[in-house]
Amino acid sequence: MISFKTRLRQLLRNPSGLFGLIIATSLLFLFILSYIWVPYRIEDVNPSHSWAPPSAEHWFGADQLGRDIFTLFVIGVRVTVKTSVGSALIALILGLTLASLIVYGPRLIRRLTERLSDIWTAFPTLIIALILVTAFKGSTFTSTLAIGLGAAPGLARTVLPELRRATVSDHVLLAVTSGARSWWLLSRHIIPAVIPTLLVRVTQIMGISALTEAGLSYLGVGTPPPTPSWGRMLATYQNVMYTHPTVIFIPMIALVLTIVGLNLLGDGLRDVLDPRREADS
Repeated sequence: MISFKTRLRQLLRNPSGLFGLIIATSLLFLFILSYIWVPYRIEDVNPSHSWAPPSAEHWFGADQLGRDIFTLFVIGVRVTVKTSVGSALIALILGLTLASLIVYGPRLIRRLTERLSDIWTAFPTLIIALILVTAFKGSTFTSTLAIGLGAAPGLARTVLPELRRATVSDHVLLAVTSGARSWWLLSRHIIPAVIPTLLVRVTQIMGISALTEAGLSYLGVGTPPPTPSWGRMLATYQNVMYTHPTVIFIPMIALVLTIVGLNLLGDGLRDVLDPRREADS
């Protein structure tokens, strides 16, 4: 059994894992910073600083109303992290529940759950999110819930083969012959065996969630104003992209780095947690 410190060293030596870990750590730092300190309030408007260039007073410059771009950007990190983590947790809980019912539920429940998962998977995450935020008032919570619901069947499909393999492993068969109950087997033997796959899939869902939330906010149905988000910043400042490129390039580059970084972190975790690698070592 490889220790946590050894896994961490392997992840740090992995280029994809290292880059992804740096991005994830930076997002976490900015998320915490957004609750502790920001240079201005999002309501602060100063027309005399309209389109001010980056300076000591405005690190990323100011927009047409004189609002500090760095403040808007950091608050946007808060929205992105909340949505990404929240939707990933929702997808994890629902997806794992679906997969567990398909593997261990009664025969009728297994068939119904599998058909429901097939139908559910046919709808892309963005379409499900658009339907829900249109039916209900757009908010960060609604976006998070909608993205999580859309990603759940994909996670279930990913983890399903791993669950089925775990159910026929030697130690699980031994526990079954000893009279262990199904839910005890799931919680103690089967689900822990698929944690590596879950970790990789969750990081991928977080990247998808960041992109989907930005898309919803860009369309005006995501996080409502006055709370800033990267997607709304892109929509608001796209008309001045050539005259004041800083205000749109900052959220654009941040969004790209977040998506790429989280996906590379998943790739790094997959390499480090690969059971074949552990067997070779």
